[in-house]
Amino acid sequence: MQVPLLDLKLQYAPLKAQLLREIEAVADSQALLLGPQTEKLEKAVADYCGAGHAIGASSGTDAQLMLLMALGIGPGDKVLTTPYTFFATASCVARLGATPVFVDIDPVTFNISVPALETTLARTPDAKGIIPVHLYGQCADMEAIVALGKKYGIPVLEDAAQALGARHPLGGAGAIGEAGWFSFYPTKNLGAFGDAGMVVCRDEKLAVKIRALRNHGMEVRYYHKWIGGNFRIDAIQSAVLNVKLPHLDTWSAGRRARADFYRTALSRHALPITLPTEVYADAGLPNHHIYNQFIVRAPKRDELRAHLTKAGIGSEIYYPLPLHMQECFAYLGYEEGEFPEAERAARESLALPIFPELTEEQQTYVVEQIAAFYR
Repeated sequence: MQVPLLDLKLQYAPLKAQLLREIEAVADSQALLLGPQTEKLEKAVADYCGAGHAIGASSGTDAQLMLLMALGIGPGDKVLTTPYTFFATASCVARLGATPVFVDIDPVTFNISVPALETTLARTPDAKGIIPVHLYGQCADMEAIVALGKKYGIPVLEDAAQALGARHPLGGAGAIGEAGWFSFYPTKNLGAFGDAGMVVCRDEKLAVKIRALRNHGMEVRYYHKWIGGNFRIDAIQSAVLNVKLPHLDTWSAGRRARADFYRTALSRHALPITLPTEVYADAGLPNHHIYNQFIVRAPKRDELRAHLTKAGIGSEIYYPLPLHMQECFAYLGYEEGEFPEAERAARESLALPIFPELTEEQQTYVVEQIAAFYR
């Protein structure tokens, strides 16, 4: 049996006719950048996550970059974040000449450790921002993180690239701190037909500046108030996302149901693997976890992955090398062993197939193959 890590064709098939109609309408209009489709999407996402403003961007990475630019993050500034995340979280900081300051993760959630963050803030009082990452679709401990941001007078900027729709008792992912961003990369719960992203924020003046920065810093055409970039979202991507957004909660519920199946089925076996923990499951939130990925900790992780591959089962390692150990960040001066939980997660974590169309038969096969490996 073949079980892919993700099969986007199954999501596309029932929406194909509607998607192609919307794409054709954009093509016929020749309004290919920003425009009414983008305005519609921005309003819908702002309403959906509970933010005051939403600004579409050319990718999740560019969304983060233009937000940091709008906040004036630059040379000499320090921004605290986790080393166990996608590269862009730290690279956007570094691209502006600022310094990523890494903080270890919580071993249960894979999100930034609040005690470690508090310790790092105490010795970095001149920090200009905190970037928690809502990794794999579950919010970080935002109540504690927001409190620390207020204590030190620095903004909390949410990397919600994997978490559109995830909920925390304080609100929707991306709309709890001062600002946040999403990625619409095709593999996300809400994926475009290519690269796209979005910034959300509460402050109107910040939103105005971000809108200008995504278009070379122009408010009035050919009059440049700031030095910006070309971060515009394509109208076709906006049209695709407008079709898909109404289905997002259903898709996320489908992922959560498949996570429940894994949890029940895998628990029947005496396996040495550690299953993901839903820290907000009892908070009465419909989207307490949206499972952009289903991550287990597995002894002999690489051998297990090879076994699953041989059995026709897709898997992935997010992320095999923490950022503080990446060659390009050697100049920061970190050494192996400084962030033990991030390093342990990189050695042990494995993503199993999870998507709304995954069948019970396929999941049963995955569980059987994992059990067979550890016999």
